[in-house]
Amino acid sequence: MTTLVDITRALADESRLRILGALRGGELCVCQIVELLGLASSTTSKHLSQLRAAGLITSRKSGRWIHYRLAETAAERSSTERLATGALEWVLSAMEAEAFLREDEARLDQILSAPAEVISARQRDACCAPGTESQGGERGAAHRSTTKPMEVSDE
Repeated sequence: MTTLVDITRALADESRLRILGALRGGELCVCQIVELLGLASSTTSKHLSQLRAAGLITSRKSGRWIHYRLAETAAERSSTERLATGALEWVLSAMEAEAFLREDEARLDQILSAPAEVISARQRDACCAPGTESQGGERGAAHRSTTKPMEVSDE
């Protein structure tokens, strides 16, 4: 059961706010969100889990792809679900003035111009390529520190 603490905790992180802002435009695949945030997929998945547990977003699986969207409003929702919806409406309205939202919108336009398969393969290759282990042996550490914004040509 979602509580007020779950909701406020989920809203208390800039990356999670950026995810909510990106989802205003509609459903996104996990790889698109990872690309936007520039974080490791495991970190992004943790953020998505917290938002979903708080009732702020929903997910659906389509083959090997998981897509997220903002939670929808419904009259028959429980009081805590209505609380989550109210909090979501408030935070989206309050974020309109945030500079990071404008930057993310421009970046998301670039990301959405590429097929999800290309983005996913690029992330997988960067994360699991030979020589990407950190000194502690953690695979993917190079991905977090060397992922560069995706180049999209105007062709």
